[in-house]
Amino acid sequence: MIIRNFLEAPLKTASSHKGKGEVRSVKLFSEEDHDSKLKFFYYMELPPETSIGYHTHRQTNEEVYVILEGQGIMTVNGEEREVKPGDVILNKPGWSHGLENRSGSVVKLMVYEAEV
Repeated sequence: MIIRNFLEAPLKTASSHKGKGEVRSVKLFSEEDHDSKLKFFYYMELPPETSIGYHTHRQTNEEVYVILEGQGIMTVNGEEREVKPGDVILNKPGWSHGLENRSGSVVKLMVYEAEV
């Protein structure tokens, strides 16, 4: 049995895809942990006025964002939309996307990526 607790894991602080400011994250599972095509599973926190920079994935990667807390602006292929807790955003292979926190509170989310 493999269990990792994202609430107890030490978070690293860094820029994400050349976004604004620094975000906090922990890689809970990496490619080596899986027998499937799952590449990684992250827990992330975006403090106010920070972002995951707008970026494009290769045609071989698909990514999902799950918003746990807070509100942000998700941009996918140039289209902006406000996201909130409970929203699950699919970023298909080759799509461009980014997430910005323009609010006064932290945005908390899970991100996973799989190879297609």
